[in-house]
Amino acid sequence: MNGLKRIADAVSGRRGKWITLLLWIVIVGLANAFLPSSNEFKNDTAANLPSNSPSVQADALNEHKGIPAIVAWHRAAGLTDEDLSLIQALSKRLAEHPLPHQTELPPLHEMPLPGMKAMISEDGTTLLQTVVFDQNASSDELKISLEQLEQASGGIFSSKPFEMSLKDAELGARITGPAGIGVDATSLFKAADISLLIGTTLLVLIILLLIYRSPILALIPLVAVGFAYGLTGPVLGWMADRGWITYDSQSLAIMTVLLFGAGTDYCLFLIARFRSLLTTEPDKKQALLRALRDTGGAITMSGLTVVMSLLALLLAKYGALHRFAVPFSLSILIMMVASLTLVPALLAIFGRASFYPFVPRTPEMAAARAAQKNKPYRAARKQSQFGIRLGEAIVKRPKRIAISTLILLGITAAFSFQIKFTYDTLSSFPEDMPSREGFTLIGEHFSEGSLAKVQILAKTGGAQLALDQRLGELEQISSVSEPVPSTRDSSIVSYQVELAMNPYSIEALDMIPVIRSAAEQSLKDAGISDAADKVWIAGATSEQYDTRHVTMQDAYRIIPVVIIMIALLLLVYLRSFVAMLYLMGTVLLSYFSALGIGWLVLHHWFGAEAIQGLIPLYAFVFLVALGEDYNIFMVSSIWKKSKTMPLNRAIAEGVAQTGGVITSAGLILAGTFAVLVTLPIQVLVQFGVVTAIGVLLDTFVVRSFLVPALTVWIGKRVFWPSKQASAAVKETM
Repeated sequence: MNGLKRIADAVSGRRGKWITLLLWIVIVGLANAFLPSSNEFKNDTAANLPSNSPSVQADALNEHKGIPAIVAWHRAAGLTDEDLSLIQALSKRLAEHPLPHQTELPPLHEMPLPGMKAMISEDGTTLLQTVVFDQNASSDELKISLEQLEQASGGIFSSKPFEMSLKDAELGARITGPAGIGVDATSLFKAADISLLIGTTLLVLIILLLIYRSPILALIPLVAVGFAYGLTGPVLGWMADRGWITYDSQSLAIMTVLLFGAGTDYCLFLIARFRSLLTTEPDKKQALLRALRDTGGAITMSGLTVVMSLLALLLAKYGALHRFAVPFSLSILIMMVASLTLVPALLAIFGRASFYPFVPRTPEMAAARAAQKNKPYRAARKQSQFGIRLGEAIVKRPKRIAISTLILLGITAAFSFQIKFTYDTLSSFPEDMPSREGFTLIGEHFSEGSLAKVQILAKTGGAQLALDQRLGELEQISSVSEPVPSTRDSSIVSYQVELAMNPYSIEALDMIPVIRSAAEQSLKDAGISDAADKVWIAGATSEQYDTRHVTMQDAYRIIPVVIIMIALLLLVYLRSFVAMLYLMGTVLLSYFSALGIGWLVLHHWFGAEAIQGLIPLYAFVFLVALGEDYNIFMVSSIWKKSKTMPLNRAIAEGVAQTGGVITSAGLILAGTFAVLVTLPIQVLVQFGVVTAIGVLLDTFVVRSFLVPALTVWIGKRVFWPSKQASAAVKETM
């Protein structure tokens, strides 16, 4: 541990502590002064699917480019002629005074009234008006355009239709479609950034105050997290400005939670050991040096485990996953450095006063202070009696405890196979979000299939196809349009297919290969060769089908890489193949158990019929990496103690020594992820529930019972292939 010793000497010295603090202040200050903010370069319109995805290739062949906004006009009692005249007046104004980035506008104002009435839903309540915007317009630019659209209606309609309840007798309107949904989603994530920052800060502060009852100590981790957060943002902005990375609002939102949760954990590992040593070591500097030597290796190893696991997301082909990699790994790397430099410097500055008013002292110091105040001296307990009793109980009955916890985790993990998935992003947004209300209007007053039609493009070379007849015979399809030749390439024709179901359902996704097969067979029947290369399917259903395929491939690629990387890091650190196997096994079992319990909670408590398809992979990367943090911290303590005492005693004392800090860290980490539950975005709610449950399982079941019980049960073979415990932990880190 020569490297850690040099760091400890540098940051805890009389001048070193102030120099370290000053360096952090200067670095963060300069970064914020001269580097761009991360918020300036977040891209919420970045593509998720790779360019070679079938739906993306199909969309490239489409003649009509742009981002459509659909205005759903609705009056519960039925649209009147006056309503239609006012809508035409708005259409005329938009034609004469186009909105920013407006590219197309169907001329409703030029249509006769009977033609307008033919566009109304069968129940006479709803009419759809489309405005198309430039496909390169950003979310912020589209927001300005849609706001101006609503303002333009103000001078035409006597009421405010975009603010009216759709249940009122008055005329109401909602903007939906890709433009409306994109603007609303961006607004939700912007609000989530602020809510998460405030919520996580308050939660961590409250938990730290309850645990340590010291205002100074509660602020030290938050100060460190604040510095790390203040440096991560500008660095991300700089990297994005250089064109090296892309990230979005969702990345920044979850990064905030990760930074506060995992970052505070690293601080607590050091703080808890420092406080313990202050009860036996009169010199605060020596206590800090020993604390950093004792925990520095575990903190470094834990941080690297998380960083490497998150960097594996760079292998993802799905954009939203790929965009997580750099913000998450960079924030943890900076936080790890802050935990090993800034936090020790702050502890060195405040010394024992860090824990005021419950200042830890040696027995001699406490006795002298009591004598000075003419009070009787009472020796403090050296260690948690509960922790000692728990450790001794595990040592006495390792098999019973191990088998019981394995059965418990196995039963709950079995529920993970009952999970139902959805890839409908819109369903994860609040029901009262304007664009979702407009989307619901379309489904309720027209047809579910009309929400998003499937477009088939086929290169026929002028041959006649019987595709419309073939598809029309399928029960899952409501209608098929006549073929329309492309104006750019006369050999390509397109069909509009309306499904007889929700186009965002799993059943609809399963129809895409059926439709493709029918189209290819029609080409073959017409004598056209290479049919598979001459059919493209566009539309939202096709995009979600590709999303499911790409994310499943990402999971098959990323999960093994994460497992292998963490396994190798554990081997390097512990030098035990046996320990690596059961530590990895327990965390994987805990992950599936968290999925199972999470599904039960989300399905029966939150009323979710399905969870977002990306949740399992999101949760895996976080839970496996973060779960190993606690295992590493506890097992490294056991390894070190086993050099000077029998293994069973080392396990009992290791559980007692690390139990309190890991429990505190677990509660904070689970609490920060639980803050996501307060947001109106279901994908973040679901991610927060599953991850919080997984952290609690790792804290109170895996770390507290399963891992120490398995260690006792395996016995000295746990060090294999090392021949003795003293070789189990590297001393050269």
